[in-house]
Amino acid sequence: MPAYRSALLYFSPDDRLVYEADGLLLTAPDERGVQRVTSIGPWSAAAAAGEALEHWPARLIAPGFIDLHVHYPQLDVIASPADGLLPWLETYTFVQEARFGDPAHAQEVAAFFLDELQRHGVTTSLVFCSSHASSVEALMAQARARSLRLIAGKCLMDRHAPDGVRDQTEASLIETEQLIGRWQGVDRLGYAITPRFVPSCSDAQLAGAGELARRHPQVWVQSHVAENHDEIAWVQALHPQARSYLSVYEQFGLLRPRSVYAHCIHLDDADRDLMRSTGAAAAVCPTSNLFLGSGMFDYAASQRANLAYGLASDVGGGTSFSPFQTMLAAYYVGRDGRGKTGLSLSPERLWFDHTAGAARALGLEGVVGNLLPGCEADFVVLNPRCTPLLARKVERAESLAQWLFAMIVLGDDRLIERTVIAGRSSA
Repeated sequence: MPAYRSALLYFSPDDRLVYEADGLLLTAPDERGVQRVTSIGPWSAAAAAGEALEHWPARLIAPGFIDLHVHYPQLDVIASPADGLLPWLETYTFVQEARFGDPAHAQEVAAFFLDELQRHGVTTSLVFCSSHASSVEALMAQARARSLRLIAGKCLMDRHAPDGVRDQTEASLIETEQLIGRWQGVDRLGYAITPRFVPSCSDAQLAGAGELARRHPQVWVQSHVAENHDEIAWVQALHPQARSYLSVYEQFGLLRPRSVYAHCIHLDDADRDLMRSTGAAAAVCPTSNLFLGSGMFDYAASQRANLAYGLASDVGGGTSFSPFQTMLAAYYVGRDGRGKTGLSLSPERLWFDHTAGAARALGLEGVVGNLLPGCEADFVVLNPRCTPLLARKVERAESLAQWLFAMIVLGDDRLIERTVIAGRSSA
């Protein structure tokens, strides 16, 4: 059975970060053939005896990262300037997404997109596809071939969208249920019912999505909420009786466990309590929010409300696939505070929010995002001396927190020496 000797980083059952300077990770296949962790702890020659040992000195094994919100049809939209969210959607995003009705284009982008995720150490992701069923088929097929843990869904948008991306209400719901039947629970794949956001969905489409969520409790729900002031005003005009933007989703039965809402910037305490009570979680997208000038996620209020959340790249509004760049941007946002008392998010907490915490937000705690026994064997091998400056900083670190923070601030894809998916290495 595969065994790995290296420095180890993972989280205990009570969310404490555990570090083994010289550790041993053992894995074995489950009944489906997926490699899972069977043991983790200090190096022991006796425990490793007879195993197929790989030794990676001066390296660090850590859980694979989880991207809680990312748009694969926006791959070619990344790094596109705009005056804000709505102009950015109209100028760039819808134009690119219209191309995904072509299966060949969807397949080419899906391959590049998944290559980028793996190159950056992302082993689980919650993904928006376009409004075309062919975009889902292309992504799911390629993710399955790579044995990835991936959740994705066809974007629902039957109004306030241009030709080429606008779908038809009844047909969109029929296609969604067909895709659920085709992909939910196949190998390591999951399906997410995906209304783009309230302005793009008629009441009939939202009601239909809610009914699908009721009939298929095992699937996920994903959408956007409270990202941008202009967007919020638009929702208020469309739903003047609603208490808040978030409450529109509640009205249609779309707040429940396994529902993940991106951004969640401009929420009040009642909204946060509603998310907690329904089991919904937030995907925090700091690089996107900074890039589009949307606002700052309120970490202090979210922690007081015990709101489940995790970190996300939100490519292409987000500016990088790199979890290190996302964690660094989250640190900036936490420090900002916008006139309130800012939080200095610890390196341990930032790492947790992109791994085990994100898994919890997805309802996959104990499955991915950690290396405790029973978890699927998705991990990254990091080279903390991958650049001269990072090597210099790491050598002078006086604590584990300083070491982790140096990787967050100075790290990029060069830190990821290999990505291991269900026990299979990308190197």
